[in-house]
Amino acid sequence: MEKGINKKVNEQQEELLQLVSFRLGNEEFGVNILNVQEINRMIQITKVPNSPDFVEGVINLRGRIIPVISLRKRIGIPDKEQDKDTRIVVVEISGQTIGFIVDSVNEVLRIPKSITEPPPEIVVSGISSEFISAVGKLEDRLLILIDLEKIITLEEKKVLAEETVS
Repeated sequence: MEKGINKKVNEQQEELLQLVSFRLGNEEFGVNILNVQEINRMIQITKVPNSPDFVEGVINLRGRIIPVISLRKRIGIPDKEQDKDTRIVVVEISGQTIGFIVDSVNEVLRIPKSITEPPPEIVVSGISSEFISAVGKLEDRLLILIDLEKIITLEEKKVLAEETVS
């Protein structure tokens, strides 16, 4: 009987990751839910001249100008036509609000940290491991956890901040 109680206590103490999962191509990705401010359907994006190629432009979200990035282009997945499932995931990275275009948003997941492991040194599905914080091994699939702090470099954050001011 005591073993069952100890197991339950251990499960309660295990750290859970709360993630928003989304798709890019055939792969499923996740980001920490604490970074996600909102998820929106596609709205009109205003192009900004001389932006990095992965920056789609800016949007006006209830009076706030937010840069929008194609996450596909950023992590090296070929671009695709947007459709009814395409979403903009609005996140906060180092105090800056940025929108990421994703193919579709799946669900909110709670997974034990123990089922994740560091990304392999080699690229996962053609994605540079520099953008990946971990890989979650779910029962029926792998979930690639994106390190939002590394998606945008310090230099790129400055450029994006300038775009939202002008």
